[in-house]
Amino acid sequence: MPTLTTLIWIVVALLLIGVYLSWTAGRLDRLHARIDAARAALDATLLRRASITQELATAGVLDPAASMVLYQAAHDARQAEEDQREVAESELSQALRAVFAEPAQVQAVRAAPGGEETAGELGAAVRRVPMARRFHNDAVRAARALRRHRKVRWFRLAGHAPFPLAFEMDDEAPPALADRGHGRA
Repeated sequence: MPTLTTLIWIVVALLLIGVYLSWTAGRLDRLHARIDAARAALDATLLRRASITQELATAGVLDPAASMVLYQAAHDARQAEEDQREVAESELSQALRAVFAEPAQVQAVRAAPGGEETAGELGAAVRRVPMARRFHNDAVRAARALRRHRKVRWFRLAGHAPFPLAFEMDDEAPPALADRGHGRA
């Protein structure tokens, strides 16, 4: 009898370990899905920012030098290869800060026909980038923390999923665009 009891306890222990490992693998899978969704949202936000910037650069409301700087930075951000994307997006952020360093430049955009809407859209897009990047990087941080556990490595619970990478870029918004109420009456 003692061997049957021992065998039952071993089976129960193995079953509990299997359930725990299955739960952990499911959690890791959900984290990877969250990373994918957050990355898609980040990509959409960055694309929107670049598109609005290009639209503004070709609208003729800015001086030619500012238009050229913004257009080129937005074009480079949209066309960047994956390994150069962070640098290109950072350069777009820097170009936006350089062009909109003065509130007068934002006022000039707002004064143009349709400029109020364009400035509002660009301001909203610029404010959304840090939030989207933060959501993505938080999901990456959570997945990395779980993947560092020995049980995940020993039992290969991550499968063949690539190790998640954070998206690091300069996303500081120009103060004149980041302030929601700035320049409005």
